[in-house]
Amino acid sequence: MVQVQAIGVNPVDWKMRTRGPLRLAARLVGPRPPVVFGVDFAGVVTAVGEGARVQVGDRVVGGTNFARKQRGSYADAVVVRDDQVAVLPADFDMIVAGALPVAGVTAYMCVSEVGRLQAGQRALVLGASGGVGQLAVQFARYVGGSAVGVCSTRNVELVRSLGAAAVIDYTQGDPLAQARAHGPFHLVVDCAGGYAGAACRALLERSGRHVMIANESVGETLNVLVPPFASKSVLGRPTRPRLEAVVAAVASGAVKVRVEATLPLTQAERALERSRGGRLTGKLVLLP
Repeated sequence: MVQVQAIGVNPVDWKMRTRGPLRLAARLVGPRPPVVFGVDFAGVVTAVGEGARVQVGDRVVGGTNFARKQRGSYADAVVVRDDQVAVLPADFDMIVAGALPVAGVTAYMCVSEVGRLQAGQRALVLGASGGVGQLAVQFARYVGGSAVGVCSTRNVELVRSLGAAAVIDYTQGDPLAQARAHGPFHLVVDCAGGYAGAACRALLERSGRHVMIANESVGETLNVLVPPFASKSVLGRPTRPRLEAVVAAVASGAVKVRVEATLPLTQAERALERSRGGRLTGKLVLLP
């Protein structure tokens, strides 16, 4: 059991309550009502079961899992398994930690676990100013590679400040056509959705990979089911090893998390509406 001190807000939170496959999955395999939303949390362990690999008093970060019949993190406390949390360094900011699990793990999986980006290789990040995109740009640098970011005019300087080797403004023409001058790429990460899989794969080197953030588009989902199987769909699931890798990257100072605002948990509805607006360039964090 963890006393929650910070809760990251993610699109998955409102999608699970409003529409589509995530809502259906939550109803079919999730816990019985009442439904509690939220995945991200950071807090302090207050009780443990026999054999747990964490101790009472540990500061931890983690994610709930409705497939394990667990209720969400929009709460004062959560009960999860110990393989869903990582212990935080003593000086790690709790608000930053609360913003990390879904976005951080998703970016890490895209770049390192699925994308397998290595030193000297280049990634193209579509939607580079979003929560996952910002972290993907930084993780590419963290592993010794580089990233070209795609965003709108108003976010060009933001993405450049993250260390992108080049920034493409999608308002100035087809971003994939513009990207050809910077390729070929080992990895194309689509954090924005809506980009044709074939067009993304055309920018890859022979052994390259096209990674999509899991979405609700049937057309894009089919990209992972048809040859040449170079497209992969990623749904960031926080586990201890992944969380430890993300925390280490942030603790080193190489990867930074932008927190746009903190709100009390009583304003969760307002936070979800802001998230649905789709114009955030930093994370929203709820404080119980």
